[in-house]
Amino acid sequence: MNWQLIFTEQYTRRAAQFIKRHPDILGQYTKILELLETNPHHPSLRLHALKGRLEGLSSVSINMKYRMTLEMIVTEKEIILINIGDHEQVY
Repeated sequence: MNWQLIFTEQYTRRAAQFIKRHPDILGQYTKILELLETNPHHPSLRLHALKGRLEGLSSVSINMKYRMTLEMIVTEKEIILINIGDHEQVY
């Protein structure tokens, strides 16, 4: 069973702006979303839990520069996408 990705309004706006500024990584971004749906623990995502003020959230890598933060609800198999951007913007 696949995981369900939940796109909040805020995330959708941020993602649209992000892709508009960085159209060259659209393919990578699409691949990340597909991997999150099928296997969020795939090694290439580099999924890890965050600490400090972002505790309770996790992060995946789009590439070495860009990240996505998300909340994983394991019992429901849902992933709520929170933020997208470079390291400074996301953390």
